[in-house]
Amino acid sequence: MPAFKTPFNGYAVKFSPFYEQRLAVATAQNFGILGNGRIHVIDLSPAGPIAEIAAYDTADGVYDVSWSESHDSLLVAAVADGSVKLYDLSLPPTSNPVRSLSEHTRETHSVDYNAVRRDSFLSSSWDDTIKLWTIDRPTSVRTFKEHAYCVYSAAWNPRHADVFASASGDCTARIWDVREPGSTMILPAHEFEILSCDWSKYDDAVIATSSVDKSIKVWDVRNYRVPVAVLNGHGYAVRKVKFSPHRASVIASCSYDMTVCLWDYMVEDSLIGRYDHHTEFAVGVDMSVLVEGLLASTGWDEFAYVWQHGTDPKAP
Repeated sequence: MPAFKTPFNGYAVKFSPFYEQRLAVATAQNFGILGNGRIHVIDLSPAGPIAEIAAYDTADGVYDVSWSESHDSLLVAAVADGSVKLYDLSLPPTSNPVRSLSEHTRETHSVDYNAVRRDSFLSSSWDDTIKLWTIDRPTSVRTFKEHAYCVYSAAWNPRHADVFASASGDCTARIWDVREPGSTMILPAHEFEILSCDWSKYDDAVIATSSVDKSIKVWDVRNYRVPVAVLNGHGYAVRKVKFSPHRASVIASCSYDMTVCLWDYMVEDSLIGRYDHHTEFAVGVDMSVLVEGLLASTGWDEFAYVWQHGTDPKAP
């Protein structure tokens, strides 16, 4: 499938939950250190090149993006100035962003939309906090502050509307219930910074974490003294980890070693696919909910790729 060239460095890529051909790509200038950002919304075409249907410029880099689960045209973006911005594709560019939420005091690093309740989303930040927002409120509903360092990732449980996990540079992952005053569980998951976490889509007690220690660990929160699996094979820090929406034990990951890997944590030879199409840090990966086996990745080489597992991402 064709690749999409971005003017800036790629940071995140997300498939639309409504349209199988649609993706959003978050990008940042100068590797996200200083400069502008841009969100690209692109449509795949079976016959022709990838078509860009919208692009939104920001004064600062965009580190993450998440599609609304209730409105097919709504996007949420995590921006380096600490803001969370909402974009509506059905409105003209001059009307966007429809909202800019500025509460985080440092870079916003991740956003995740609630797939169960469908009206709320999380943001996590380098200010060590996670914030809960709803679409209709101009201020956050709640701030979760326990982590001692940057919170790189926060992810909703796919079955429980009030439960989410967070991954932090303080080397812990935490489980939260928005109805409880504090976190309900602390996982001392790695000895180095934890960069990402994601829940299994088939077992609501299973979570994966990825770390600067080059590993991915799979945990069962009912018995978290030891991991269910440890997946080794990346050569550098594992930047993102994502469970398959179609196969219970399959996980995708991307790393500073420039590869995207696919794993089956239930089998002995757990590494089932390795793709080395990026020529710089691979920092964004996603798996389509609507098309089984369809993967997307982006990286600092200013490309976004979409491909079917088992095929060459660079094949035209």
